[in-house]
Order: sequence, then C-alpha cells, then structure tokens
Amino acid sequence: MAAELSDTVSTRPRRAAEFREALAQTQRFTQSRIDRILGIVVGSGSAVIGVQSLVGALNAPVGDPTWNTVLLVVVLGSLLLMCIALLTSRGVRLFSGIFAAIFPVAILLWPLAAAETTQLDEQPWLWFLINIGTVAAVFCSPLPFQIVWAFLLPVLYGTMRLILLGAAPTAVLDVALDTLFAIILASVLIVIGWILRSLAASIDTGREGAVRSFAQAAAADAVEKERVAVAALMHDSVLAALIAAERAETERERALAVSMAREALTRLANVDQDAGEGPDAPVTPAAIAADLAQTARRLHPDATVSSEIQPDARALPGRVVRALQLAATQAITNVVEHARGANLTVSFRADAAGVEIRVSDDGPGFEAERVAEDRLGIRASIIARVAAVAGTATVDSGPAGTTVAIEWQERS
Repeated sequence: MAAELSDTVSTRPRRAAEFREALAQTQRFTQSRIDRILGIVVGSGSAVIGVQSLVGALNAPVGDPTWNTVLLVVVLGSLLLMCIALLTSRGVRLFSGIFAAIFPVAILLWPLAAAETTQLDEQPWLWFLINIGTVAAVFCSPLPFQIVWAFLLPVLYGTMRLILLGAAPTAVLDVALDTLFAIILASVLIVIGWILRSLAASIDTGREGAVRSFAQAAAADAVEKERVAVAALMHDSVLAALIAAERAETERERALAVSMAREALTRLANVDQDAGEGPDAPVTPAAIAADLAQTARRLHPDATVSSEIQPDARALPGRVVRALQLAATQAITNVVEHARGANLTVSFRADAAGVEIRVSDDGPGFEAERVAEDRLGIRASIIARVAAVAGTATVDSGPAGTTVAIEWQERS
C-alpha cells in the first residue's frame, strides 16, 4: 500500500508538468494560427510586389550604377529573406526587423543612385515597397513603433522624391498625394493586423480560462471519487473482514476471515483502478444466490435466506454482479452492526427482466436525513455503487425495521 501511495505521489509533479505544457499550448493556439495565415498572405504578396519593384528598377533611368546595384541587392535581398521567413515561419521577427531597418536607410541613400527627373507619370521602384516596410514593422515590433513607421517611411519617400523632382507646385502636390495615400494604406494594414491579433488573444484567453476551469473541476471530481472509493472500501470490505474475524471460532472460519482481509487489502491497494476491476464473464443467477447466501450466513449465522429463480432468468455481467454483491454485503453488515441482526432476512429473485435483492430486519430503523455527510455506508457503498452499473437501490426505514431493495434490470 505504501508503494502504491508513493507511486501516486511521485506521478503528481509529472502530471502537473504535463498540464502546464498543455496549458502553454492553449495560450497561443489561435494567435499562432493567425500569425501563420498572415505570414503566408504577406509573404506571397510581398514576393509579387518585390518582382514588380525589380522590373521597375531595371527599366528606370540610373544615376550611379554602383549605388543603384548596392541598393537593389540589399533591399530586394532582405525582402527575399523576409518572404522566405514568412512563408516558412522561421526567423520571422529577425528578417522582418532587418528589412524594416534597411528600408528607411535605402530611401535616404536613394538620391545617390537615382537619376534626376521631372517625370511624374512613372513611380520609382522604392514606391512599391513603402507599405511592405510598414508590414515588416508589424511582424517585428510593438504597436507604437508600427505607427511611427507608418508615418516615417512615406514622409522619407516624399522628401527624397521632391529632392529628385524639384519643388515645382505640380510635383509637390503629386508627391503629397502619394505620401498621404501611403500613410492611409499603412494605417489600414496596421489596424487589420492589430484587430486580428487582438481577437486571437481574446480567444486564447477564453480558451485558457476554460481549460483551467475544466482542470480544476476534473481534479476536484477525481479527489471526490477517490475519497468515496477509499471510504467505501474501508467501510464495507475491511469492516466485513473485521466482523468475520471477530465471529470466527473454528479454523475454517479463521482461514476465511484471513482470506477476506487479504482481499480487502488487495482492493484497497488497487483503489486507483476502475471500479469494475476483474473479469466481466457472465455469472448465473444460481451462483449469485449461492454466494449471497454464503455471505449472509457468514456475517450472521441466524439469517433467513431465500431465493427464487425463474427458468427464463439470464446470466448477469461480472461487473454488475460484483457491484450488487458488494452493495448487498454492505446492507447485511449494517443490519449486523446497527440492528444486531434482528430477524435478518435476505431474499433473492431472478427472472428474464433482471434480479432483485432485498435485505430487511426488525431493528429500530433510522432517519436518513440525520445521517452524517461523512457516513458513506448507504450513500456510496449501496446507492452509488448500484447506480454505477445502471441499477437502483432504495432504503425504507422506520420504527418497525429497515428494508434495502437492490434491483437491476436488463437493458434492451
């Protein structure tokens, strides 16, 4: 028994660790999937826009070929790495941060590579990447930094664009509209990302709370079941063994009491297993009646035992038989202990519909409402045990005596 308890205690830290691991997985369940979806969408879109920007750069006039080549390699290379990271969900924060940091520097150095022009009908290749720089900030930085980047990149682009175009009114108006459009689009992208992530976080928070509540309820239920099981075993199995040992007078009776005590200790050691332990092979009504009669006369030699078995009576599953026998044993033990076995009568009846066991006495009886909550002889060892196998147990007690009726019927 000590070894069983030691094993149970030693497994508690492991079970607690498993629960914490499962809880950690639920904390970002939805967020991780939202990030994954955003990564695929943004990565694919950024790759397409990157190709468009490359085509534009190759067709645009070049001021300094060296600087132009350096900017193309650095900007589009970092963009390629970011797209791969987003599509594979590997190093997203790192490569998004690299592109978000490189892009404003590339805008500042852009006048060194681009040729001066007065044409407003064609957008330069950096124009296509402004909002990708903002999206990169969404994946690598907190919300305040994202807002700063949503304004900084368009303003930097507009400033450098005016340096190349000059300060003509037409150029200023056109660049201002482009800058305002880029800021609005960047703000929309930031808001969409923030809304999706906030919803995912709220869903994960609700799921985490539900998991914690379920775990607490399951733990409380397990503790209660264990308490009931241990109390029931201590109350009926061990008590029956003690009564048998007290009444034992012959060597055979003493050996029988020892056997009962050994069985009670075995069941107590296996309390963490299912209640329906043992084989489930069918048991005939005749065998049930014989065991019931033997138990009744062992606990009280003067007990009156009768049985009525119809020809169409069927065998019962082993787990059902064990539950009914233990419940009947507890009822008989209660009569012996509390009513001193006054006119103890045990009757057994079996037919095609099922079985019925009645244990009655002429004792003083009791009031069920006054039975203490921690007394489990009737609640757990009789009523709950029979209910666990889809049977019914009723207790009718009064000044003239007590009758415990245990019934189990075959379900079609």
